[in-house]
Amino acid sequence: MTARKLADRFGRVATDLRVSLTDRCNLRCSYCMPAEGLDWLPSEQVLTDDEVVRLVRVGVELLGIREVRFTGGEPLVRRGLVDIVGRTHALGVETSLTTNALGLSRAARALAGAGLDRINVSLDTVRSDTFHQITRRDRFQDVIAGLEAARDAGLGPIKINAVLLRGVNDDQAPELLRWAIAEGYELRFIEQMPLDAQHGWSRDGMVTAEEIFERLEREFVLTPAAEPRGSAPAELFRVDGGPATVGVIASVTRPFCGDCDRVRLTADGQVRNCLFAREESDLRAALRGGATDEELAERWVVAMAGKRAGHGIDDPTFLQPDRPMSAIGG
Repeated sequence: MTARKLADRFGRVATDLRVSLTDRCNLRCSYCMPAEGLDWLPSEQVLTDDEVVRLVRVGVELLGIREVRFTGGEPLVRRGLVDIVGRTHALGVETSLTTNALGLSRAARALAGAGLDRINVSLDTVRSDTFHQITRRDRFQDVIAGLEAARDAGLGPIKINAVLLRGVNDDQAPELLRWAIAEGYELRFIEQMPLDAQHGWSRDGMVTAEEIFERLEREFVLTPAAEPRGSAPAELFRVDGGPATVGVIASVTRPFCGDCDRVRLTADGQVRNCLFAREESDLRAALRGGATDEELAERWVVAMAGKRAGHGIDDPTFLQPDRPMSAIGG
């Protein structure tokens, strides 16, 4: 039995921990960062492998965390990833990974052997030229190889996260869904969120959930899935009667803040109680200052207690977080 819960004043309890292992990435997706990249965190500010595992253990053993997802930047560039996954798996929680799949063809078996349960892969197109346009890298075939290696290693179900960009790939939604169904992957479309480093996001430029449905329904019959959504971010729909499904994560136009059960730990040891939070709580300084596990847990509890009712994107006073998505972790 856990001594505490990561509860907020609205009755939500966080049990799903997202851990960013690095702010570095080997792609330069146009909706995430500029072509020349960003200034990376100094290595001494990034949590060590032991520090990551200790904070995860505090979350699991003292605070009721039941799921851990490792993110980035791109987590596959973290040298200690397999060891971190193995030590987290040993805590008895579900472990997953969100990745761009570059390098996954080499790492998939080791990750499965370490106990990784499943992966989410970010892929916005199945056209190599469009991939190059969005990511500014000619690595499409490497992603496909990584997906195949993950499937062969038993890292399923494999979910594909796709963002549609107006005038770039917004005409490719049906094509992407046909491919995902044929390959046995579970596709999730995600509304573009105001988390780009350039602060260039605009509501008018975003492809909304309604537009995604409109494009898909030109070629498919979508019916709401019978399974309850719970705290999952995606609304699920059966495609042409099933069994295949497609999901839409409408963080902007259909926010699901009231059911959120997630908390985030950045690569430099900051707790974020919301993806769009503008405040963070520093666990790294306390950890390196000699805090006990119980003291770290108490700091974490206090950080979660201040979580707001919603992300506030619809509020005229909304301000985009200073950190971009690559430095927060999805």
